[in-house]
Amino acid sequence: MKDIMNMMKAAGEMKAKMEAMQAELADLVVEGRSGGGMVSVSLSGKGEMKGIKIDPSLLKPEDAEMVEDLIIAAFNDAKGKSEAEAQRKMADVTSGLPIPPGMKLPF
Repeated sequence: MKDIMNMMKAAGEMKAKMEAMQAELADLVVEGRSGGGMVSVSLSGKGEMKGIKIDPSLLKPEDAEMVEDLIIAAFNDAKGKSEAEAQRKMADVTSGLPIPPGMKLPF
């Protein structure tokens, strides 16, 4: 019975940590860059685009396709950083818990 109580206590603590981590992710802003910093995209920790900056020298009609490609590259860079930070925070929250390999949280 004591093991069940300890497990319930650990689950409650993990829930509180998960809620705190999700709040941190909501406030997190990561920036992805491409084209040597000529295009940058800001994303929240949840992957929502918060901003975009384009160097004015790229705003020529003949460069439109290149600018589009740079925006996609900057977005993907920011998204990768956001996902890596979320995984790092999740690892901090779940450290010490006996979670089977391959099992992902939240469920």
